[in-house]
Amino acid sequence: MLDTQTKKRIDDCRDILVGKLPDPKAQIEQITIGLIYKFMDDMDKEAIELGGSAKFFSGGYEKYAWDKLFDTKVTAAEMLRLYSEAIESMEKNPNIPQLFRDIFNNAYLPYRDPETLKLFLKTIGEFEYTHSEKLGDAFEYLLSVMGSQGDAGQFRTPRHVIDFLVAIIDPDKGETILDPACGTAGFLISVYKHILLKHTKANKEGLNIYEYNKLEKKPFNNLGDQLTPDDRKKLIQNFAGYDISPDMVRLSLVNLYLHGFSDPHINEYDTLSSEERWNENFDVVLANPPFMSPKGGIRPHKKFTINSNRSEVLFVDYIAEHLNPKGKAGIIVPEGVIFQSGKAYKELRKMLVDNYLYAVVSLPAGVFNPYSGVKTSILLMDKAIAKKHKEILFVKIANDGYNLGAQRTAVKGSQLEEAIALTHEFAATGEIPDSLIAHTVLRTEISASVDYNLSGDRYKITIDKESTFEWKEIGELVDLIKDGDWIESKDQSESGIRLIQTGNVGIGEYKDKDDKARFIDEDTFKRLNCTEIFPNDVLVSRLPDPVGRACLVPNLNIKMITAVDCSIIRFNQKKILPNLFVYYTKSDKYYDYIAPYLTGSSRSRISRKNLEKVKIPLPPLSIQEEIVAEIEGYQKIINGAKAVVTNYKPKIDIDPDWEMVELNSICDVRDGTHDSPKYVQEGGIPFITQKNITKEGLSFDNVNYISQEDHEKIIKRSNVEFGDIIFSMIGANRGMSCLIDDKRVFSIKNVGLIKPQGKAEQKFILYYLQSQNAQTYVANVSAGGAQSFVSLKNLRAFPIPLPDAETQLQIVAQIEKEQALVNANKQLIEIFEQKIKDRIAKVWGVEKEEEENLSMAAEPLVEYEKA
Repeated sequence: MLDTQTKKRIDDCRDILVGKLPDPKAQIEQITIGLIYKFMDDMDKEAIELGGSAKFFSGGYEKYAWDKLFDTKVTAAEMLRLYSEAIESMEKNPNIPQLFRDIFNNAYLPYRDPETLKLFLKTIGEFEYTHSEKLGDAFEYLLSVMGSQGDAGQFRTPRHVIDFLVAIIDPDKGETILDPACGTAGFLISVYKHILLKHTKANKEGLNIYEYNKLEKKPFNNLGDQLTPDDRKKLIQNFAGYDISPDMVRLSLVNLYLHGFSDPHINEYDTLSSEERWNENFDVVLANPPFMSPKGGIRPHKKFTINSNRSEVLFVDYIAEHLNPKGKAGIIVPEGVIFQSGKAYKELRKMLVDNYLYAVVSLPAGVFNPYSGVKTSILLMDKAIAKKHKEILFVKIANDGYNLGAQRTAVKGSQLEEAIALTHEFAATGEIPDSLIAHTVLRTEISASVDYNLSGDRYKITIDKESTFEWKEIGELVDLIKDGDWIESKDQSESGIRLIQTGNVGIGEYKDKDDKARFIDEDTFKRLNCTEIFPNDVLVSRLPDPVGRACLVPNLNIKMITAVDCSIIRFNQKKILPNLFVYYTKSDKYYDYIAPYLTGSSRSRISRKNLEKVKIPLPPLSIQEEIVAEIEGYQKIINGAKAVVTNYKPKIDIDPDWEMVELNSICDVRDGTHDSPKYVQEGGIPFITQKNITKEGLSFDNVNYISQEDHEKIIKRSNVEFGDIIFSMIGANRGMSCLIDDKRVFSIKNVGLIKPQGKAEQKFILYYLQSQNAQTYVANVSAGGAQSFVSLKNLRAFPIPLPDAETQLQIVAQIEKEQALVNANKQLIEIFEQKIKDRIAKVWGVEKEEEENLSMAAEPLVEYEKA
């Protein structure tokens, strides 16, 4: 376990560097170099104490020893010169092992502030060299802050996902291991610990690495005590990693060294373009390779079976072709590999289905939050298993033990352990027990699909006979079902007949967006022969996300139509209550049944004809009425709680004796960029705009990404740091503000940046900006037409009351009590929304086991552990 003192020192180092190096990767590189530098000096001191002599800082390098840097006669500027010289020349030091020369390859000091360096090295000096697991855990923590890397589509794989995949593949001593895109060596270290666990005397229950790392209190620590020194030496020799980035190679080398690898085999190598290591095959390959190809694509050599310039295709091909005859592999891939219709994707899937693939594990879309919402799956390969079994296993994970928000808070109900057991059972026997998260599909059925689509839901049997009610196609239950109208921009008017669009259709609710309302006039209605919609009609969105979501048409006291991408359903209310169908659409089961009817390779959709074919359970009307009455009772509680959450604003009663000051006099106030940098598809640095500031705080949902180069330009103007306040300056949510309470790196646009200067309590400033008093000022100074905005001049002049410090603290404490009650209402909403899902689940005939998982999914892990 990482001790709090070591964690604090690492955080302190990052806090010192963040002003000069806002990029987490650059901070980690400098902390890594500093730690290794200090540890080399510690080893020299230890050697001298034992009667030997210094090795690392000897000869011409003696002047760079740690004590020399901190000699009282050495000024801060001289320290900077010595340290900079030392790290740049260390790769040529003939007195040190090759490993350390590799670590310092291309190392340099990227800033020239003597005081920053002095404070940084003083903090580094508090660390002491040790080969213990504690230091390895500390380095893992350091790496964990590094979420996204540049614009190459690389994302740090969450540790629990790494351990999950390693537990499935189940490597052992004697097997050779490769990660061809190793990053910081997370997979390799997890494999190493997994193998040690398998040879630990105290591990009588046979815990795998996923189960062991989940335990808050480890039952034993002496991992691998059944291995001889010779066994360990051979084990370490079996590990290899490649990475194209010299920075990643350096981090991997350090990480492995701190985990007991005296001679780690990590090579700076372009897996896709170089041929030098093509003939090296392995027993086990694990990887989460980059998802995005560079501009212009990859320029691979000619040895690949699949002809492509897409990195995700080539990495999968490479891994398949570099397995030994009895080898096995697990690789995380973006969804394009699963269903993209391009020729290379189809050829790759055909090769996998015919020769290598035995299972596909679908992961939740939020696994890489907050850095990317990219949807991923895991491909499991083993040529021997693939040859033995006629079917392929599909596992769909809905709950990986964390919620899917930006913070990824731990929740109970994880399905990962069940998935591990299912994959092991299938690999061994070709069969699986009854499961709500898995099913098998014949290879011949996948081959018959021509495109070899690997979306498991596509082959799922539509109806299970679990429900005790009759099943009917939607088309059998309607008086009317037709698509909305094709309305072009030229057909629209400023007022008249309201056009309801797909954006107004939420999951079981109508989303009112008056600021984006569209209309047509009566003449256009007649000319286009439009279909009028009425309250209690149901609108179903045929486009993502998700496809098939629905809402009741509200009573807006105006004539209404809908857009072509919505289907209008007028249910026969002697057969089914419209409300019940809308509640169905809040159930995961509903989307499972819709999935086989979806079309489209890059963007899913459902045709009206296919929507008519979807079957749903049909209770008798009397039971429908009971269900709807129960759910509407829950909905009233939800609506009441939502009213509290929506309408709450801090209220501060201003004493006329308080001094009023301008915000600019107590804070550094500036704004974000006014430019529009080019977005990168995935990766890069999050680009925060006003829409990402919400009542709940800063949201990384639907965020775009920009290149590191553009980010560095923007932060020269507005570098957001921990403890700052950001303020929406434009649009419908202008005036909304939030506190930056974590250390993620991002750039801003259309956002005010407020840096408290210690002249007022930080939270007092925040709460006042959120108060109704402040919103009145925002409304009064807003300018502009369609997009109202608050100017930087007016933000700086924002009038702020300034009571004494004690009064500020009292106000903050009172507001935080009120916010605790608001948060309780948020929990109430979650609880009763789950009750609605559970009630609908019973109609679908979902077994008790799944109901329990559903009801647990919204509950925090901490509560579960206390139970």
